[in-house]
Amino acid sequence: MPRGRYSLHDPHDHAPLGEEHFHCAPGPSGWRYVAQLTFPDGEHRGSVDLAVDELGRPIRLELNAAGWQLRGAAIDGVTWVRTDPTGAEATEGNVNAPGFTGTSPAFLIATARLLRLAPGDPATRVRLVALTDPVLAARTVDQAWALLRREEHATDSVPLLVDEYRVTALDTGEVHTVHIAGDVVLSAPGIELEHLETPPSTFADA
Repeated sequence: MPRGRYSLHDPHDHAPLGEEHFHCAPGPSGWRYVAQLTFPDGEHRGSVDLAVDELGRPIRLELNAAGWQLRGAAIDGVTWVRTDPTGAEATEGNVNAPGFTGTSPAFLIATARLLRLAPGDPATRVRLVALTDPVLAARTVDQAWALLRREEHATDSVPLLVDEYRVTALDTGEVHTVHIAGDVVLSAPGIELEHLETPPSTFADA
């Protein structure tokens, strides 16, 4: 069960946003990721609980941030309920999309599992519901994902596979690179892996 800590920062001006303390694990129905978020001063900022099925579809999502809560799942596309900090009002949303995205590294892993790309495949277009900090507002985004290369890196036990993805925001044309090893994001815009207590769950065959 990989567990560790990501540091999060603004991808444009690199201002620190805090840390995400996570653990994740594959299971009989897919994969689950749970994390607690903190501000740069260490104060609690929110939480992430995402479970996806074996095809990468979100079967349960719960986000908490700044008093806001959002719960979602893959129902008729993706469906979610967002509750305000007072708990007095709740709004529902539904979009014909296969998944969610946001600032948590969990969403990058989930999208990679959803697309199941092979090196050299043409870029694949995907529509996602982006959940923006700090109020968990939802908006629809279109991205193109391509798996550029898959490299083996030696470890003390068996080789570790590292995938390099090119992700393009189709509304702005902005392109960025994401490196993923198994169910851990090694690097991505605004994300740095600072500490990992146990290896990623997915390795190359020995």
